This record gives sequence, structure tokens and C-alpha cells, in this order.
Amino acid sequence: MTRRATDVLLTAAAPAIWGSTYIVTTQMLPANYPLTVALLRALPAGLLLLLIVRRLPERAWWGRIFILGALNFSILWAMLFLAAYRLPGGVAATITSVQPLLVVFLASVFLGSPVRALSVAAAVVGIGGVALLVLTPNAALDGIGIAAAIAAAVSMAFGTVLSRRWQPPVSALVFTAWQLTAGGLLLLPVALLLEPPLPALSLTNWIGFAWLGLVGAALTYIVWFRGVARLEPSAIAPLAFLSPVTAVILGWALLGQSLSVPQIVGIFIVIASIWLSQHAQRGAQPLVRAVPATR
Repeated sequence: MTRRATDVLLTAAAPAIWGSTYIVTTQMLPANYPLTVALLRALPAGLLLLLIVRRLPERAWWGRIFILGALNFSILWAMLFLAAYRLPGGVAATITSVQPLLVVFLASVFLGSPVRALSVAAAVVGIGGVALLVLTPNAALDGIGIAAAIAAAVSMAFGTVLSRRWQPPVSALVFTAWQLTAGGLLLLPVALLLEPPLPALSLTNWIGFAWLGLVGAALTYIVWFRGVARLEPSAIAPLAFLSPVTAVILGWALLGQSLSVPQIVGIFIVIASIWLSQHAQRGAQPLVRAVPATR
């Protein structure tokens, strides 16, 4: 196995694990606390990693770290949880799946990456696969929920591209610690101001928060930012399609939810789109040749 293939498979583990977020949130956490859940997912994990690395960013990096923390955690998670509460899961997942397509064009603007026709095709195919996987005919729409899902997709797309452009000379562990802490600090006043205190937490609640923070945030984002540093954004972003795949499989395996033929087809389409996105980085002709970005 090549080094690049290893990097892709390791990075893909992060969004595959993120697919457990929906089942953990709905089955193990108190309902209707999107900002507080996002806060408790980010800040404790960030502070724990800071205790491990014992290193703060230099003054020149503080602004960028807080921007990345907002894009990759504060805005993204707050909007994802809001969309999950306001929309059926299928609608939210389908809207946010436009993120890989946005990354292709944002990477052209900010990184000077060529817009490859195959990358665009892979992103479009992936969106179709996610729609088959999670969208139901009777899905209801909500304006605020749709806006939140779009905001989440835009935030993650910008966060992925700018995390590649703004690479401090530190390890992925340190980079993750800084961003998680910054994102959590930004969420702290908003959650305290807009949401009531949590009720008394059960053991199940504590286990859910521990999973989302230690595994779903700290561990997976170390792996994710390692991939961001090593792989092209247009190759990384489609890996996020694995999240709804995992969510559907977990719902079938743990909650007894049905798995229809269109959903099975959707799984194969998503996997095909991810394969196409990786193949696009190996010599496909660009659709648009971008002017190299200045740093």
C-alpha cells in the first residue's frame, strides 16, 4: 500500500466515526441543547489536549487559530445541531453534502488548485448518493433549518481549505488542541446566554459526551488535520460522505431501522464518488486552471 493510500484510509476514519454523532446525540444526550452540546464537545477536549501538548500559539497565529476554530467547530457544530433539530436527518445530510463541491472551487481561489472536471463530477455523484441514502419522499422543510445546514456546509468547506492554507509549523495534535480550545471558547458565552442550564446528567449522558469529546472531537480531528496537511482538499472533502453512510448503517444495526434498496444503492454510489475523487488527483485534466494563490 502506498503512503498516499495509507493517508487517505487513515483520514477517512475520522468522518466514518463522525457518523456516530447522530445516534449518540439522539439516544444518549439531553434534547434541544445544540449550543451546549457543541460547547461540551469542543472545549473540554481542547483543554485536555492543551494540557498534553503544553504549548500555545505565537501571537501572530492567534487570529488565524480563532478563525479556524470558529469555522471548523463553533459555527459548524452549532449549525449542524440546529439543522438536526429543525430538519429531518435526511434533508440536513443532503444539504450539507454540497460541502465537497464547495471545497473544489474554494481550493482554486485560496490555494491555486486546478478545478478538475472529475473532482466536480465526483462531488455531484456523491451528493446524489447521499440523497438516495438518507432523503425520504415525505421529508418536511424548514427555512431556518435549511439556512443552518447551508451555513454548516459553507463553514466546513472554508475550514478545510483554510486549514490547508494556514499550516503552522506544529504537529496535528497541537493544531487540533489550539482549534478545539478556540472553538470552545467562542461557543462558551453564546451557549451560556442563549440556552438554559443542562438538567442533571445520567451515566448515559456522561458516556455520550465523553464519546463525542474524546473520540468524536479530539482523536478524529488529530487524524483529520493530519490528512489536511498531507492531502489535497478536493481529495479530503469527499471523505465526509462517509458520515451519513455510517449513520445509516448504525441506525440499521443498533436501532433496527430498515435498510432499503435505494439506500444500499446510495452506499455504493457514495463509495464510487470517493474513489472518483481520489482518482481525480492522479493526472485528470483540469476544468479551470487557477492563478496560483499568494500567501
